[in-house]
Amino acid sequence: MPMLDVHIPDGALRPEAEAALLDRITEILIRYEGFDPADPVTRSVSWLFLHRPAAVYVGGRIADAPRYKVVPSVPEGQLDVEKRAGVIADVTEAILDAENGAWPRDPARIWVFPTEIPEGHWGGYGQIRPLATILARLTDDDHDRARTLATERITASRTERHSLPGPTAQL
Repeated sequence: MPMLDVHIPDGALRPEAEAALLDRITEILIRYEGFDPADPVTRSVSWLFLHRPAAVYVGGRIADAPRYKVVPSVPEGQLDVEKRAGVIADVTEAILDAENGAWPRDPARIWVFPTEIPEGHWGGYGQIRPLATILARLTDDDHDRARTLATERITASRTERHSLPGPTAQL
C-alpha cells in the first residue's frame, strides 16, 4: 500500500517511457512491501503522485541534465534496512533505464527517500489504518497472525532506527 511522490522535470522522458517507469516504480514498492504487484486490490491502493518541477537548480544554476526525486511512503515496519537499500537501488536503475541513453547514466542525478509513516498515522478510508489491518491480506485474513506480524515488523523497525549511528558518524 505505498504512496509515492515522484518528481520528474517536464520533458525529461518520452511519454511512453515515463508511463512505463511509473508503473515499474509502483511494482517495485509493492514487491518490497511483500505484496503481489499483479493483485488488482493491492494496485488499487497503491497511489503515485507525479510532480512536475518548473525547474531544478544545482548549486544555484539550472541543472544541465534532469534530476529526479522519489519519496515512497509506507506504513512503519514495512521496509527494513535491506529493503530500503533495495528500493533505492531498483528505483534508481528504473529511472536510468527509462532515460534510454538520452542523458548520461549517472545515478548521482537521482535521490530516493523511503519514508516510514509511524504506526497510528497511516490514514485511509476516513480512518487510521494500522499495519495489522494492512497485513491481514498477507495472512489470508488471519487477524491474529497479522497482529503478530505487524508487532514484529514495527518492533524491528524501531530497534533498527534506535541503533543507527548518530549525526557524527563518518560517511
